[in-house]
Amino acid sequence: MMASVHEEIDETTEQPHSPEIDSKYRLIILAAKRSKQLQRGARPRIEIDPTKHKPTRIALEEVIQGTIPFHFSTEGAEDLGEVPG
Repeated sequence: MMASVHEEIDETTEQPHSPEIDSKYRLIILAAKRSKQLQRGARPRIEIDPTKHKPTRIALEEVIQGTIPFHFSTEGAEDLGEVPG
């Protein structure tokens, strides 16, 4: 049986791969922003078949693996760098 998205997020955030991702909230925000980029035509930055996985899953894996650069603005919000498609 497949694990639910909530269980997968819980498992991945228990052992953060990147010190900048310090909470589940930050992980979800970054993945959501990256998912929008993928939906608009950006290419995945990890080895994954985009025909078999939804953009949200691809984005979550990219953020977890640390392949997506981001920075904090002065307001404290996350901002993904421009990712070439």
